[in-house]
Amino acid sequence: MAKGNGTREDPWQLTTPSGTSNYEMYRDESLDPPALVCTVGSTQLRYQLRCIEDLHQMLKERGDWVPLGSADEQKPAADGTVEAWGRSTGNPVGGWYGLKKGLRGRFGMYVPPLMEALGLAEVEHNPRNNRMRAI
Repeated sequence: MAKGNGTREDPWQLTTPSGTSNYEMYRDESLDPPALVCTVGSTQLRYQLRCIEDLHQMLKERGDWVPLGSADEQKPAADGTVEAWGRSTGNPVGGWYGLKKGLRGRFGMYVPPLMEALGLAEVEHNPRNNRMRAI
């Protein structure tokens, strides 16, 4: 379970699936649209807050392990991965869940550990090529 309660004052303290980096996330419902704010070092990324429920629903529908496939915004995401779904025109928001142009990628890196901490998903923690599935 992640430390923190997901507020700006007490953000969730998370670790990437491979265990190589620590970062923080919190909910900010005052933003338009409401967002998950992710701070990695001095970099801040934002994802639409609804991504938690939407990703959980997609994982439940798939019913099996889904590769994470994390990639920067400027790089293509591998087909069939969480990263590809997070930017697909076929997802519930019709495109990117990432909100800051130039920093919209890495959805498959930073959102899955939060899903695991919230008890919504199981995430692998290998050095590379991790997957997740709904609980």
